Amino acid sequence: MTTTPDDPTTALPGRPPVVDLATWQAARDELLVREKAHTREGDALAAARRRLPMVEFDGTVEVVGADGPVPFLDLFQGRDELVVYKHMWYDGAPHQGQCEGCTTTAWHLKDAVYLNARGVSFAVLTTGRWDEVAAYVEFMGYTQPWYSVRDVDAPVGGDMGYLTCFLRDGDRVFLTYSTTGRGNERVNGSLGLLDMTPYGRGEAWEDNPEGWPEGRSPCWSWRSDADGNATWGSTSRPVPQWTRPGATPVETLGRHGHHH
Repeated sequence: MTTTPDDPTTALPGRPPVVDLATWQAARDELLVREKAHTREGDALAAARRRLPMVEFDGTVEVVGADGPVPFLDLFQGRDELVVYKHMWYDGAPHQGQCEGCTTTAWHLKDAVYLNARGVSFAVLTTGRWDEVAAYVEFMGYTQPWYSVRDVDAPVGGDMGYLTCFLRDGDRVFLTYSTTGRGNERVNGSLGLLDMTPYGRGEAWEDNPEGWPEGRSPCWSWRSDADGNATWGSTSRPVPQWTRPGATPVETLGRHGHHH
């Protein structure tokens, strides 16, 4: 049986119209033209990104990791390219008080084997004190290398919350690229998949048809309480933390402000 969008027996409120497969395929093919144009523009942007100039800086500047202070050059692990994520930090805060946005990015970057296969190393940098950072990394179960860049100047230190790329030529080191704002989204596979679903991210800023479920504030799903309810209140944790052994209900985020 075939149905049409205006058939009242099959129309579902707050959901896409119900059609036959051929009608769906035609609409899908029409959207595909725009998707391909978007992909090509993304390729063109990546080409322009590769042509950006770069900035040289002192690669011997020391950062602190699991083996103590090491020169930034060591983060390349002998490879020529390096991608880092700069993870914000709240000094003295408990695990649940650390940045939920940075958690979403770091959680999606737990494995670098495909980067390594292309001669690219990966590390996470943060301004936290190493003892606090080490405890957090152990709790979260992160296996990628983390380093404290406390009191280190940009481009190694400085503002956090960005993906940043570096190039090495022998002992010379260069800054080549850094994201801003939503530029971090491209590593978040969950957001990419949500963007494919009928209800999207479920956020109020999204352009949705009339009658769709009401959207909530941006990033509303990034923190939840012990019962799984989305909340940014004092009983919340970044959602991946509830998967960690020993994660318990909380009553405070214990935040004392950023250190930059």
